[in-house]
Amino acid sequence: MLSIAKKTISSIFRRKLHTSLSFLSNGVSSSHPFCLETIAPKSHTLRKHNAVNRQTLYDFGVYTAACMPKYVQKIQMQNTDELEILVVPDGLFQVLSFLCHHQHACFNQCSATTAIDVPSREFRFEVVYCLLSMRFGERVRVKTYTDELTPLHSATVLWKVCNWFEREVYDMYGVVFSHHPDLRRILTDYGFTGHPLRKDFPLVGYTEVRYDDELKKLVYEPVEYAQEMRRYQLESPWNYLKNFHEGYNAPMPPPPPKK
Repeated sequence: MLSIAKKTISSIFRRKLHTSLSFLSNGVSSSHPFCLETIAPKSHTLRKHNAVNRQTLYDFGVYTAACMPKYVQKIQMQNTDELEILVVPDGLFQVLSFLCHHQHACFNQCSATTAIDVPSREFRFEVVYCLLSMRFGERVRVKTYTDELTPLHSATVLWKVCNWFEREVYDMYGVVFSHHPDLRRILTDYGFTGHPLRKDFPLVGYTEVRYDDELKKLVYEPVEYAQEMRRYQLESPWNYLKNFHEGYNAPMPPPPPKK
């Protein structure tokens, strides 16, 4: 008798969850097992949260996690009412393909691809894909992680713009993408050493380029940082305007006499 009751309760829960996980739901049910709390900001200057859209996006995240439980590690809502889907590196392309081609998603545009470098982590790079659904007018961020050597599957076959985005991430951070048609530097020179947006990259770089009048060509040489360039001014720009304007500290002229 107890087993029959458990099966009945579980079937009812699955049926309610299936009927509520719709990307086109028009309302938020109070009996929803994954119902989010309504956010009411105290400040009148902040944009108010849309509870219905926020709950609908979260329902879609739960639906995605239920369809691909092997790859989706976590779903979360940010304070800007945007959905984030955290996936394992091996399942990045599968999740992106699902979001691109599924009829309940239709994320047919990748608006940006970037990375975050945290050297203290074992997998120091966090790669982010920002997706836009032109059909439903919603945005989703897909995040994964990797290190200096482990490649990620390229999304160029899904969105052609990722060709340039992933080349920029490779150039600035050194993240390697497999199945990319043309993975090479896009912002720096071909002979550039290092990756500028890594946290361990020096601010002055490793090499500098100059034109030699005698050799009549560009010359690459180690950086020579003159001592006078090390005098940092850490004050606010408004505090040293006197260095550029004459009479900055001069007393104010007396007012003209009244007629």
